Amino acid sequence: MASSKSTKGNKKSFIRPILTASEQKPLSPWRGRLHEIIFEAHTPAGKAFDVALLLAIVLSVIAVMLESVESVRVQYGGLLQGIEWFFTIVFTIEYVLRLITVLHPSRYATSFFGLVDLLAVVPTYISLFVAGAQTLLVIRIIRLLRVFRVFKLTRYLGEARYLTIALRSSRHKVVVFLATVLTLVVIIGTLMYLIEGPTNGFTSIPRSVYWAVVTMTTVGYGDIAPKTVFGQTLAAFVMILGYAIIAVPTGIVSAELVQVSRKQQSPEVCPGCGAEGHDQDADFCKHCGTRL
Repeated sequence: MASSKSTKGNKKSFIRPILTASEQKPLSPWRGRLHEIIFEAHTPAGKAFDVALLLAIVLSVIAVMLESVESVRVQYGGLLQGIEWFFTIVFTIEYVLRLITVLHPSRYATSFFGLVDLLAVVPTYISLFVAGAQTLLVIRIIRLLRVFRVFKLTRYLGEARYLTIALRSSRHKVVVFLATVLTLVVIIGTLMYLIEGPTNGFTSIPRSVYWAVVTMTTVGYGDIAPKTVFGQTLAAFVMILGYAIIAVPTGIVSAELVQVSRKQQSPEVCPGCGAEGHDQDADFCKHCGTRL
């Protein structure tokens, strides 16, 4: 009996934990150092890098906006284009370095910030073939979201993440709600077309549906208005219905937000794919399996 127990104990001792590919091939020292500078903001070098990056983003967006002003473009068009290309090359190098310093470049490239980083440089290259495409460079301003991490405002970034998760969780309910609203505006628009007709500006069902959407959302442009008593009665009903409808998606998202806010997440950045939003007690990345 004793020998059997010892045999079992020996068997257990030979069991080895399964290691992921990321654990077997850790980042090399120079890649680890670059990763710390580019992705982390808790070191002086990392914070300086991020501050310089944010400043470059702001200046590049200002240059794109100024180029859209005709009087400025006439006088300084060449200079502004040079500035755009300078920042594009800088951001391209930065994007390549981000891919190099993670263990799973494809995962980072398909992440939210990875796609934003790519879209921040692509429009300039597209402008070589499609005139005016460089104006899409204003998407770079989305990269300013990193300011929350740089200046220790991760609490606000976490709240924004909770809101995103809540919106994603409630998407099915919101889709059903939007389908119901779409059905209502089609019915109401058709009724208004039958009541008012072309003589009062409701020349077609699509135009009447447009009126229903504008009225139900409480926008009220006033370019089309019912003239008859029945039409005005229906319009009053739609206006009141609009206030009730606005509260529905708010309640749906708020309920999901309460559920999501109970789950706290860690602001730590994954060295493998650059993802954030892990659980506080997580030892591995939930996206690529890299040890945190």
